Amino acid sequence: MNRNRFFPTLLRTLGLSGLLLTAGCTNLDEVLYDRITSENFLQTRQDVTRDFLRAFEHAYWSIQGGSTYMLQENSSDELMTPNRQGDWFDGGQYQRVHYHTWTPNDGYTSDAWNALYGGVTLATNSLEDLQGITDPSRFSMTQAELDGMIAELRTLRAWFNIRLLDMYRNIVLVKKVKGETQGGPQVSPQEAFSYIEQELKESLPNLPTRQSLGANSIGRWTQGGAAALLTRLYLNAKVYTGTDHFADCATVCTDMLAGKYGQYALESRWDAPFDYTNSTSPETVFGFPGSFGLTHWQYDGGMYFWQLPVNATFYFGFTDFGTANPKYAIQPGRDVDSTEYSFALGKPYIKFRKYGDDVRLKTYKNLGNSKREGMFLKGYLPYTNSSGRVDTVRSTKGPYPLFFRDQVGMFLAAKPGTRIADKTSDMNHADQNSGLYPVKYPYYPSSDENKISSAYAEIRLAEIYYSLAECKYRAGDKAGAAALLNTVRARNYPANSPSLYKTDGSQLTDQEMLDEWGREFLVEGRRRTDLIRWGVFNTGTWWDKQPDADNHTAIFPIGQNVLNVSSQLKQNPGY
Repeated sequence: MNRNRFFPTLLRTLGLSGLLLTAGCTNLDEVLYDRITSENFLQTRQDVTRDFLRAFEHAYWSIQGGSTYMLQENSSDELMTPNRQGDWFDGGQYQRVHYHTWTPNDGYTSDAWNALYGGVTLATNSLEDLQGITDPSRFSMTQAELDGMIAELRTLRAWFNIRLLDMYRNIVLVKKVKGETQGGPQVSPQEAFSYIEQELKESLPNLPTRQSLGANSIGRWTQGGAAALLTRLYLNAKVYTGTDHFADCATVCTDMLAGKYGQYALESRWDAPFDYTNSTSPETVFGFPGSFGLTHWQYDGGMYFWQLPVNATFYFGFTDFGTANPKYAIQPGRDVDSTEYSFALGKPYIKFRKYGDDVRLKTYKNLGNSKREGMFLKGYLPYTNSSGRVDTVRSTKGPYPLFFRDQVGMFLAAKPGTRIADKTSDMNHADQNSGLYPVKYPYYPSSDENKISSAYAEIRLAEIYYSLAECKYRAGDKAGAAALLNTVRARNYPANSPSLYKTDGSQLTDQEMLDEWGREFLVEGRRRTDLIRWGVFNTGTWWDKQPDADNHTAIFPIGQNVLNVSSQLKQNPGY
């Protein structure tokens, strides 16, 4: 059996699948795929492979498409999309996300539902095709190869369903699409949880390991990937169902770190899991392949490219995508007079500054030969302009140079350290100097052969360490938690750094655990989920954000556009 010979050209195949962006299910009541059947569509082994891959490009797009990334980050204490002198106001929709005042009439509440169900529908349709194959030898395949494809599609669908459960809680389990004229009823969170758990457990034995796939493992759901999804499901089980599964989570994590689901290892540099070599990194448990010439969704508008200040591309020397337009920046830790805010949540950059020898605190800089240092864009950003003169990144709303700071306000042309008269700092009062910008995935110069070539690391081994550390912490084993966290954290600091946690774990508190999740997984699209699990999403205070009146905003409403076409659906409580 040589299952990975199906996929030596996976990257190229995914890059040609633009059709999938419009193939998602936005109406669960419509008749789907009622003319093309597996009997007349699947004729060759290549047809089966194409059918199998159909949902994967949509899956990659869905990390930011449908506002999924924005909803996870902007509703948290991590990112903001403030009104920058008229830019990004957009009817106040981002303010409503920040303040948790969204309504079912906000388009993003429908968009995320549709984006995720588009993936569920595509995966289910392909599953039905492959499960309908009674004689795999007709396609020059073994039964084991076919079973492996089916297991991967079930795992992919489980990934979509976990995200739906996390965002909406009361969801529809789509198990069949061919010949269906309407979607099924919503099920309880417990039923959804049990179904996803069963899908993953049943699929896991038929999945390949990372080692069996070798260089072709990127973009493939493996035993490690399925185990990591079980980790996510169990870690958040008490939120989803009211019953905790921390012991189950710890068991899966322990087994995974012991190599039961394949061999993985942490990178020795903090940036390696995000660099152009990460498609073969031993830390990448599941990722989507990317390249400059084909698919690179995390670098596109809805995600990290809109997480750059104006004209930052000149600083990078990367001009292929034009100039940036800052939709996202990290929320400030200081007021306009540079006084640190007193609230415990938020303040991402200050949380990094707590450990001052963190190498990630350096200003991001390209070093040449596909190398970089630092993770934050801050201060002045100098570059050599087209005339050969040293310039600095400038505002598009005035001729002045921009100085990026951990503050929000109308600084305009004010030099750093100057106290401005306007003390207002809120979501509706920002300029282009406001906020700092983290750069996790590199922007190498346009001349660099490895520009925009990183895979998107959806699941990193570091997540397994942190999940197990949280389970140990919750069980009272602070020393065990500290040891696990330090195993990952060691790469962020010089050798023998005093910033590593004490071996007895005495520095660990609920707040420190949450802060450390924020440092390691900054802007990786999970902050809302982590805040909810730690019980502070609705009760917490952060920049320009007061506690919610109640907890109903812990899940999103089902968008009115979705309800209008699906009469069986009931709105979530509180909306």
